[in-house]
Amino acid sequence: MPSPVRLILPLLVLLIAALAWLKPLDQIAEAHAEAGLKRAVASFAAARALNAVISVVQGTEVSGGVVVGVKLAPGQVLDPVNDLIEQFSTLMLAASIAFGAQLLLMQIGAGWLVAAALTVVAVAWAVCCLRGPPPAWLSRVLVALLLVRFIVPVAALTSEYAFQAFMADEYRVHQQGIEQAADSFGALPVAEEAAKLRWWEVRERIDALKAAAERIVDHTIRIAVVFLLQTLVLPVLVMWGMLQAGRLLLSPRGQGA
Repeated sequence: MPSPVRLILPLLVLLIAALAWLKPLDQIAEAHAEAGLKRAVASFAAARALNAVISVVQGTEVSGGVVVGVKLAPGQVLDPVNDLIEQFSTLMLAASIAFGAQLLLMQIGAGWLVAAALTVVAVAWAVCCLRGPPPAWLSRVLVALLLVRFIVPVAALTSEYAFQAFMADEYRVHQQGIEQAADSFGALPVAEEAAKLRWWEVRERIDALKAAAERIVDHTIRIAVVFLLQTLVLPVLVMWGMLQAGRLLLSPRGQGA
């Protein structure tokens, strides 16, 4: 008589195979991936706009007086920030591509061919499991098809739920900070106005510029961490967890042998 584990496991596999035909999971996962894609594109656009503003401001150099000789030279302050913004925009482009790839892979995995193949293999595996240990190759095929069908939707759902629970507020604050950073640089005087500044006013503008640059660095790093978690760390953890579950399924203990 088959052990309870050998009875429960085939039923569980057949239930999961039946879920492969249902679309609500895919629709929710696709909506989450599209939301992530929109956020990445918005951050990329904000970074490119800020990069353009910084490039214009870098060309300004104004003296605060002949005697004192204080100069307002934004290029010296903004060169490192501009480099960081360029790298940040590249990262946001990569994040956009990652979310787009998730959408494409979900569409492939949700196709009827994958669902049909998974159903056939799951039924064959369940029958073999009831009679005895299933062939190792059949278990490997089953695990591979389960990963193809479910790993991307599960990763997308996990990533978005983690974002909404722990990262959404922080992302909104720092995204708004980047979008508003251009206003800080736009407040810098043009050459004609800056030439009339007194030396202490130039000092104040330099201090304000440095403070704005520090805020931009903080905003970009924090947003970069959010997208790295969403597009790399969490998906890898989900993949690792599902692979470990697959190994347990393939093991004699998991099959109730």
